[in-house]
This record gives sequence, structure tokens and C-alpha cells, in this order.
Amino acid sequence: MYPKISDLINALFGTHINLPIMSYGFFVALAFLVGAYLLYLEFIRKEKDGLIKATTKKITVGNPASAAELFISFAVSFFLGFKTAAAITDYQHFANDPQQFLFSAEGSVWVGLVVGILYTVYIWYDKDKHKLKKPVVKEILVRAHEQVWMIVLVAAIFGIIGAKIFDQLENWQAFLADPWGQLFSFSGLTFYGGLIIAGIAVVWYGEKHGIPWKPMADSFAPGLAIAYGIGRIGCQVAGDGDWGIVNHWAKPHWLNFLPDWLWRYNYPHNIINEGIPIPGCTGAHCMQLAHGVFPTPVYETSMMIIIFIILWSIRKKIKTPGVLFAIYLILSGTERFFIEHIRVDTTYNIFGHLITQAEIISPILVIIGIVGWIVLEKRAKREAAA
Repeated sequence: MYPKISDLINALFGTHINLPIMSYGFFVALAFLVGAYLLYLEFIRKEKDGLIKATTKKITVGNPASAAELFISFAVSFFLGFKTAAAITDYQHFANDPQQFLFSAEGSVWVGLVVGILYTVYIWYDKDKHKLKKPVVKEILVRAHEQVWMIVLVAAIFGIIGAKIFDQLENWQAFLADPWGQLFSFSGLTFYGGLIIAGIAVVWYGEKHGIPWKPMADSFAPGLAIAYGIGRIGCQVAGDGDWGIVNHWAKPHWLNFLPDWLWRYNYPHNIINEGIPIPGCTGAHCMQLAHGVFPTPVYETSMMIIIFIILWSIRKKIKTPGVLFAIYLILSGTERFFIEHIRVDTTYNIFGHLITQAEIISPILVIIGIVGWIVLEKRAKREAAA
């Protein structure tokens, strides 16, 4: 596996570079970018169709920089200067373990102060240059597609919070043993936790800024599908533990056209150092699984690409707002429910049955999708007949 992007580059091109970019983080970032772009395209289309209308917003022009603005500018620029200086002078530490480096006390206070002061002075000067004797209140038109990056930021922040909360609930004993390490670890993110909490936050933001939740949810649906698939590529490339159960079965003859690793894989050099030592290997990641497992991230990526194609191809044909998102819930919930049967995951003992968190949530989402689809269609017919 390739814990860092530079590991993949070195394997492909025979180079020896060391970049501070973790593979899983890279693909998560890529997932957000692709999802944001698709959301942007869908917002523009729905604005043209009249399903989402622009809203007005009042802004004040000509005010000097506030104390809060100056404080935030200083704090952010100080931190960037503080860490950037250390990243340059101790690049190997930064590149080898960017997560540990980020949360360490390593940095340059003097560089942080210089950068912080200079940037804060610039913000004050820029605001002062445009200051008016009497600030003016203006009303501007705000379109939904102009708010995409703020919506994605809200989704990212609350998605990570939700993913961490649900992961701690799933791994409660590990959380009790090391609360700080578990909360601030970049690993251990539960997709459904992120989806639920981010969904609530995004709906709140949309309603507050004049974007109705049903057309917004439909706009999100295709991007959510492909973003999840891209994220699973990161799981596969890094070998982060999101793999399947041990595969003892022989590969069926009708699948002989597929490479063996798509049927059974032992994840050499996985990022979590799971398994047994690799003979002759030296370095930070020299472990592989003792027995081959189902490479479930590959299966999920393949299924989510299919779901994305379905959603993208029918999005213009569905006229009832909210229905496309209901279909997304049905398809993605079904996919996740069945993949759980061959996937390694923490289980709960419920009435003597071992059930994973996803096996509990995914059927609920399927039911919500089915009921939501029926209710939305019936309501649309009643409104059309009225």
C-alpha cells in the first residue's frame, strides 16, 4: 500500500521524494472538490429552471477593521508562520508525520509574530483605505452557486465532527482508553455519522440563506455518491483498515478475467501496520495481513460509480423536488447494507445478534428514502390537482 502520495509516486516512477501528503487525506480532499464542483453545476441548472431563486443580503461598506477581525487575522497568520518555519527547518519530521507535527509544539514564535503582525497591519491598512466617513448599507443579490464553497465548508466541518462522534460510539472502549488521541486522530471516520450531522447543518444553512432543502438535497445526491467512491479509493490506497473479512473461498471461474488482488488481498505496507512483518522490509510500514481479505473499498468504489451514473442520468427527468435524494438514500443504503456482510467492522450485541452500526443505519435510510419518495410524489400530485 501507499500511506503517502509520495510512496505511490516513488513506486510508479522510481523516485525518492518525500511529500507531507497522506494518501487518505488526499483522496478525501479530492472527494470534497469533486462533490463541490458537481453541486455548483447543479445549483446553476436549478437556478435556470427556477427551482432555486437568488436572495438579497444587506452588507455594510466603509467600516474600519473590527477588533475581532484583527484578532482572527493575527491568530491565523501567527499559526501559519509558526508552523511554516518549523516545516521548512525540520522538513523530514513534517513530511514523515504531518499529523503529529501539526499538533506538536514545534514552531518558531518569532516568525509567527512577524507574519502575524505584518498580515494584521495589512488588513487594518486595507480596511482603513476604503473607510467611509459614514458607512453605507447596500443590498446585494446572492445566488446559490455563489455559496457553494461556504456550504461545502459547513459540510466538511460538521461532517468530520459527526464522523468522529459516531466513530467514538462505535469504538467506545478505545475512546475511554485514549480520549485525546481518538478525538484528534485523522483516522476513524464513520461515513454515516458525517452524513447525518453534516446533513442537518447544511439544511440549517440552506434554509437560513434562502436555499430550499429539497432542491438542495437533490443537488447534493450525485456528488455525495461519487465523493464516497473517491474516499474509498483513499482507503484502498492507504490500507487504513477499511477492508473485508478473510476470504477463504476460491475465486470462481467466471471471475478469472479479474486480477487475483480484486478477489483476495493482504494489504502490504498498510498505514495502520496491521498483520505480520514483511520479510526483508525496513521502514515505517512493513506489515501485511496474514490472510487475504476481500478488498471491499474497491467494491464500494465500483458500486458508488454505478450509483453516481444512475443519479446523474436521471436527475433532469425527475420533476418532484426531493425525490432524487430519496433515490440516493435507497441505493446507497442498500449498497452499504450488503457490503457490511463481508466487511470488517465493530459490532454491537443486540438480542444475541452481532450487528454493525452501518447495518442498523443503512436499512433506516432505505426506509426513509422509500417513504420519502412516496410522500413527496403524493404531495406533488395533490398540489398539481389543486
